[in-house]
Amino acid sequence: MVVVPYRIIAASLLSLSFSALADDATTWGLGVGVASTQKPYTGIDREYTPLPVLHIDNRYFRFLGTTAEVKLPAWQWSETQRLNAGLIARYDGSGYASDDADILHGMDKRKGGVWAGIKVEWQNPLVNIFTDWSHDISGNSNGQRLRLGAERSWQWGDVTLTPRVVANRYDSDYVNYYYGVRSDEARAWRPAWQGDAALNMEIGLNGRWQFSTHQLLMVDVQTTLLASEIKDSPLVDRTNENRIFVSYLYDF
Repeated sequence: MVVVPYRIIAASLLSLSFSALADDATTWGLGVGVASTQKPYTGIDREYTPLPVLHIDNRYFRFLGTTAEVKLPAWQWSETQRLNAGLIARYDGSGYASDDADILHGMDKRKGGVWAGIKVEWQNPLVNIFTDWSHDISGNSNGQRLRLGAERSWQWGDVTLTPRVVANRYDSDYVNYYYGVRSDEARAWRPAWQGDAALNMEIGLNGRWQFSTHQLLMVDVQTTLLASEIKDSPLVDRTNENRIFVSYLYDF
């Protein structure tokens, strides 16, 4: 399945225009990428989603891919230690249509959504620690997510590798919306089901190759190990979901 999120493109372009006007020191870039995602639903095909890649960064605002951040004042108490905070918004592409797989026939469509919240990051010489809380402001799942993760970068010439480990806690509203089966959707082969809050573990690796002054190639690979509260859903037959994102960016 190939999905083109037109509303994301429009919102991204608006963000680019207003942010570039807000600060003369704004740096920005344009590019293109493709995300390859394997969701955990029984029999669902791998999805390939082309995406525009927009990069905006200045003193007050940052935008990359599908995530925007309004930067709050930082606290730096040494040359190598700094605490950053920001207000964030991101698009989440979770969900499905009833014709995506046989197990989903007769199910109402589950939509992705826009999530917003707050982020805090502690930068230090050993490993960067970050956490954020966000809520589905689009009103589709009405879910909440709390993330806590750690990452560290190593650089060899023009190549940078950044492995990460992230714990993602989703509340029961999120689990029930995307993995639950409502009573009117139940069938003899698909019983009604409600789940509880779940803690998924994400393992990822981000690789960047700055092969010229203005050009960047990025590959991001991640696997999410699903909690038992999700694996027990009658819609799911996998223990994990995974995503590969490849993009090219030209920074002006």
